Amino acid sequence: MHRRLRSGLLLFAFANALGLLEFLYRYLDVLTRQRHESPWITFLEEFTGAYSALALVPVVIWMTRRFPLGPGTPLRTWLRNLSIHMPVLIAGAILATSVMWGSRSLLFPWFGLGPYSYGKMPTRYFMEFPIQMLGYAIVVSLTMLYDRQTRATQLEKSLARAQLHNLRLQLQPHFLFNTLNTISSVMYENVGVADKMIARLSDLLRMSLEQGGAQEVPLEREIEFLKLYVETMKARFEERLNVAIEATEETRAALVPPLLLQPLVENSIRHGADPDSSIVDVRVSARRENGLLRLEVRDRGPGLGVARDAALRKGIGLSNTAERLERLYGGAHPVGIENAPEGGLVVTLMVPFHVDSRAAG
Repeated sequence: MHRRLRSGLLLFAFANALGLLEFLYRYLDVLTRQRHESPWITFLEEFTGAYSALALVPVVIWMTRRFPLGPGTPLRTWLRNLSIHMPVLIAGAILATSVMWGSRSLLFPWFGLGPYSYGKMPTRYFMEFPIQMLGYAIVVSLTMLYDRQTRATQLEKSLARAQLHNLRLQLQPHFLFNTLNTISSVMYENVGVADKMIARLSDLLRMSLEQGGAQEVPLEREIEFLKLYVETMKARFEERLNVAIEATEETRAALVPPLLLQPLVENSIRHGADPDSSIVDVRVSARRENGLLRLEVRDRGPGLGVARDAALRKGIGLSNTAERLERLYGGAHPVGIENAPEGGLVVTLMVPFHVDSRAAG
């Protein structure tokens, strides 16, 4: 309903713009020829013409979609559809000309312009027909172009959603494999720790399934998932793992792709241990910055030993995150990876700041 209202308003605005342009052209011609004629005559003629055409535009659009004349239409079907369009064109042209004559005959006396004369009507119908046929052809062509562009856009969106879904499916087994691998490494050393990790992993998988196929979730939900993952890892690392999360209430409502922070924190846990103490100290922060949500994951490990592009190619987590952000938000929001001045690695993500309008309302 909202789209139909917007389309109707757009057509109405176009009809007004067309009527105004035609009025200016015609009346300037009157002034140029130094004729003495009321501007209301030209105004009423052009706007009644624009509105009579506007009334038929929805019919032409419906006809174009019901009986297509596009280049992909088989010749036999194209000829059959053309034979259906022609009577509609002729009937519409007769109706539009009759509406112009009738509306002007009513409005001219009302505006004090006297009776309206449209000339000999049979001839007038033939005179108006060529421009009406051209207008019909323009509406048909614009409708076909719009529908083709809409289908292309929908196909592109569907492809993007499929690619994002595949990326997420790639990330979930990666996360599960790594977590199970960590559990297996402690299973024979400490059964209690392994059992605790399995229980946390069950909670993680349940939360992941609850998210369904959503491409974005509130940051608060992502933080909850991250905390469960950290608890799973702390069962093994104990006091050697510290993860702090700083996020304001405003940023917690922002929408982000699911499984966005976990691969980055996992990367810090695996590679970001302090070289001297072997302690893994990770800081996750979120803040709003110039209409964007800035997310940072910082550790105190040895830092980046290779170029940024090489680091992105090296691990599934980082490369997957970078590709998902590009698919969702375009190339204007790349993943930032750099060594911190005080030591360690900083991974920065910048995504558009937006919230769920339904939740906000």
